[in-house]
Amino acid sequence: MRNYITHEWFTIFTIVGLFSVVIAKYLNTLRFKDFLYVIGNSKYLKLYVKDQKFIDQFDSFLFINLSLSLSTFLFFAYNTFVNTIDFELISFLKLLFAVSTILIIKTLLERLIGSLFEMDSLIDDYLFQKTTFKNFSGIIFLIANLFLLYTDVSMDIVIISAVVIVCLINAIGFLTSFKTHQKLINPNFFYFLLYLCALEIGPYVLLFKVIREYNV
Repeated sequence: MRNYITHEWFTIFTIVGLFSVVIAKYLNTLRFKDFLYVIGNSKYLKLYVKDQKFIDQFDSFLFINLSLSLSTFLFFAYNTFVNTIDFELISFLKLLFAVSTILIIKTLLERLIGSLFEMDSLIDDYLFQKTTFKNFSGIIFLIANLFLLYTDVSMDIVIISAVVIVCLINAIGFLTSFKTHQKLINPNFFYFLLYLCALEIGPYVLLFKVIREYNV
């Protein structure tokens, strides 16, 4: 399994992801510090939600890391638990494109739904919270990839540990959003369930099918 880990492309993708995180920190050091403490601390969400933009530089660079780190992580996870394959740049770029596209389209669809139902402010706040926890997950994937690439720790342990941590992070994010908007969700619980199936579960099922199609 480790013979392809020294492949220069993995190192390049990891460096680009790390560099994008460094740029985000350089753009706003104070915000980045608050971002790192977002788990268990609502200061970041309350403080920076007011300044969010449709295209935010800080979140954009963290998104670059998320896309690269998640794609690399998925490649290792597929090789470890599904099928061992050789690295091919074209196939990996297809995976990277699929991951990035699904994440972006998902966000745009949610914004569109917010506009159609005249809930722009609510959706913007909700998306900011989700984006924050997803970008934080990107940091976890980056750290996990460093272990997968440059240490002798069992891949199974690293991958499972990273998945558990990311699931916990996003569960915290989901519960935070649910608690914040509970008064609105309760009388519309049926529509909330439809939303979860269509826009929270569906895209990841699609991503899994894309991965299987390209054998990556």
